[in-house]
Amino acid sequence: MKRFVALYAAIDQTTKTSAKVAALADYFATAPDADKLWTIALFSGRRPRRAITTTKLREWAAERAGIPLWLFEESYPIVGDLAETIALVLPPPSAMQRRSLSDWITYLRALERVGEEDRKAAILTAWDQMETTERLVFNKLLTGGFRLGVSRKLMTRGLAQATGQDEAELAHRLMGDWQPDTTSYNALIMASDPSAGLSRPYPFCLAHALEGVPDDLGPPQDWLAEWKWDGIRGQIIRRGGTQFTWSRGEELMTDRFPEFARLCDYLPDGIVLDGEILAWDHTADAPLPFSDLQKRIGRKTVPKKLLKDAPAMLIAYDLLEHDGRDLRDHPFTERRTRLERLLSTVPDEAPVRLAPLLPNNDWAALADLRNDARDKRAEGLMLKRGASPYHVGRKKGDWWKWKLDPLTIDAVMIYAQQGHGRRANLFTDFTFAVWNGNELVPFAKAYSGLTDAEFRKITAWVRKNTIERFGPVRHVTPEHVFEIAFEGIAASKRHKSGVALRFPRMARWRHDKSAAQANTLGDLKEMLAQYG
Repeated sequence: MKRFVALYAAIDQTTKTSAKVAALADYFATAPDADKLWTIALFSGRRPRRAITTTKLREWAAERAGIPLWLFEESYPIVGDLAETIALVLPPPSAMQRRSLSDWITYLRALERVGEEDRKAAILTAWDQMETTERLVFNKLLTGGFRLGVSRKLMTRGLAQATGQDEAELAHRLMGDWQPDTTSYNALIMASDPSAGLSRPYPFCLAHALEGVPDDLGPPQDWLAEWKWDGIRGQIIRRGGTQFTWSRGEELMTDRFPEFARLCDYLPDGIVLDGEILAWDHTADAPLPFSDLQKRIGRKTVPKKLLKDAPAMLIAYDLLEHDGRDLRDHPFTERRTRLERLLSTVPDEAPVRLAPLLPNNDWAALADLRNDARDKRAEGLMLKRGASPYHVGRKKGDWWKWKLDPLTIDAVMIYAQQGHGRRANLFTDFTFAVWNGNELVPFAKAYSGLTDAEFRKITAWVRKNTIERFGPVRHVTPEHVFEIAFEGIAASKRHKSGVALRFPRMARWRHDKSAAQANTLGDLKEMLAQYG
């Protein structure tokens, strides 16, 4: 565990990518295989399930520290992190114990099978065997909140340096439906096992956002343009007579989209399609709003009515594998030609469509076409260099997303809450409202978009202008107006306003407007009618 804690500290104490990769490489070169496997799992989002509620942890920590619970609760928002708050208030250890990372995770997972009193005794014993930083990391594993400033790409780079293997090949090995219980470090990283990759998706190629206009990209004829669809990115894999559906977040979603099972009737074995999964209106042969698809995303099983009301469709725009051969190194134009040929014989009733290419002989004309994106239920355009391979992750220069400007509305801040981590001493999480007659109706929450200086300024104001407190939330004087930017709007029965926004954030602080000049609920309803 000490080796893993040292890695955690080394990464947490630097912002330099090279230093993080070096720390990871050193760790993977020296740690036991079981610890390396769990480290890979943790950094790729495969965390052990939380066995204890945070409420109980706060109670037990306050009790062990000999302080009243209210004092612990007052300390928590100041520190900004529950795991760190617990680590700081506990008394010094009395019986240090050396266990490996994998040993402690086994210890944690065993808590699921015992009663509350035994869980409490086990946690208090563990805390008493660790110094502060070990407790911090242990608590993050315990609460299910283990996150660190390292992307999977950096972790894979460090692993590649330690093992001497190709980074792209490692990235592919780490995809798919594996857990530390179902494999070993040697089988996952070192061994050659072709059958292990039967269901494994490819690492997704990601695009950079295009700021401004694409004139600097060179001749438009070098680029292929498509709509940027507003759905969820997915890969459909047909290998070994079996079919799998994966999301970009590496979630196996085969059971959530049973419609795609019909593709076995139309598509050959040994292919991988990349595209956008949308809810589809078969009558209009057009996408449904994202909110219709969203009703399906969180479900393990989909009821018949939802299958009927929001049937899934894959808009396919890339072919990554054909006849069992990896095509990612081939130019996009070649992959696209193969995809067109593959889908040319698929009937209209199949749940797959070829992503249409848009005319692209002139950047100005393409910009005009982009203005119609919302009418197509798209977010803008995708620009892909015809000669580009299918990269692993986000590589600047070959794929661009040219999104529409966001929708905006001016709203009044009515509630504020402190942030977490380095922003624990600042108010950063706000609730916003619009006017409905003489009443302010809350409709959105946002926590990003302001500069650190602006967050400090609004924090000082919140502390002087709090009307009421509801736990960590402060009701403030309805005085300040902010421009709220968002990507989409949908009707919602769960919100008092009747609307829900997609990706709301603060675009700017409107010092030039008074609260009375903020927008109304009627303005939101008009936007809903136009764009919902």
